[in-house]
Amino acid sequence: MEGYILDWANMLLRWVHVITAIAWIGSSFYFVWLDNSLTKPIAPDLKEKGVDGELWAVHGGGFYNPQKYLTAPKSLPENLHWFYWESYSTWMSGFALLVVLYLFNASTFLIDKSVFDMSPGAAVGFAVSYLLIGWIVYDSICRLFGKNDRLVGILVALYIAAAAFVACHIFSGRAAFLLTGAMVATIMSANVLVWIIPGQRKVVAALKAGQPVDPIHGKRGKQRSVHNTYFTLPVLFAMLSNHYSMTYAAKNNWLVLILIMLAGVLIRQFFILKHKGKINVLWPAAGVAALGVVAVLIAPQPRPVVASNGAEAAATAVSFTKVQEVINTRCVQCHAEAPKMMPTAAKGIKLDTADEIKAHAQLIYQQAVQQKAMPLGNVTQITDDERALLGQWFEGGAKTTN
Repeated sequence: MEGYILDWANMLLRWVHVITAIAWIGSSFYFVWLDNSLTKPIAPDLKEKGVDGELWAVHGGGFYNPQKYLTAPKSLPENLHWFYWESYSTWMSGFALLVVLYLFNASTFLIDKSVFDMSPGAAVGFAVSYLLIGWIVYDSICRLFGKNDRLVGILVALYIAAAAFVACHIFSGRAAFLLTGAMVATIMSANVLVWIIPGQRKVVAALKAGQPVDPIHGKRGKQRSVHNTYFTLPVLFAMLSNHYSMTYAAKNNWLVLILIMLAGVLIRQFFILKHKGKINVLWPAAGVAALGVVAVLIAPQPRPVVASNGAEAAATAVSFTKVQEVINTRCVQCHAEAPKMMPTAAKGIKLDTADEIKAHAQLIYQQAVQQKAMPLGNVTQITDDERALLGQWFEGGAKTTN
């Protein structure tokens, strides 16, 4: 029952997380596009009001005319919308999902003993520290070198690359990818919480009090907002990567993570410039090239062709006894009537008997051989030879007789 409850919590939290992330990313992308698409007003009345840029758009059967003021209108409106709950809700739901899925199941999801042998408590401590340290280092870079945007960008990129390398040498590959995404997402939300919204509140308070506005708040908020838009595509990949074990299970998975995140930044740069009317295909081309390098790096090695000759096929046939030994050693800890590593059979899949193994042969082949997604975090230390054995058995017809 505990596993069933956690599955429901996982599903509902993931649903909320995706909904709020769509709202946050959608509004972020919209305002970046809007900022880069505004044109200087021509009408004297707009200039008189202090409008610095405007845009005409059509959507949903109506016409819209967003206007951006250089400082603020002469009188602030009563209903002033603030964009921050999208960010906070995304982070809170994401952290709750991290707790339910990863921190409560640290031995299964966070730890890969072939990478770094540690206790579940240590893994949880490292994971939470990883998120906090990421924000502290990033914020320190911005505070110390904030006047030089290019230097800040280079230092932040180098730190994230180093953090990805460290994560992939401490946590399981799946957890390392997700935690790196969560670290960057924490930076994004903290930017909103610590700098962007407080700065805006100070500006509004100064305007209402009739005091001069310190321009540093606008500059700092703009800088952090720009950082957030570059972070978006790398974070989205990291959050989705758990579905693609070919990436996090690769030999040099840290390099895979860095290159794919870099590709996201390069592609995002193209769209940011495109909003300004500058089209440079070299940016997306470089992103695609980075993805191409990854595809080559992690490409599976060709498997030997199974002999078609009857005598040779018989010689290469795999004994089901050996297949069952592998499954009993590496799989039934989670997939059994009474599993040892969790309260109930994971996803309801049981591999106790020959009939059950036969019924799930294709799933075993897909998850353990092709994608190498199972066992999770390779907690049972399945070997490449054992995966090859399961693959050979399936490709030979998945027979349950010796």
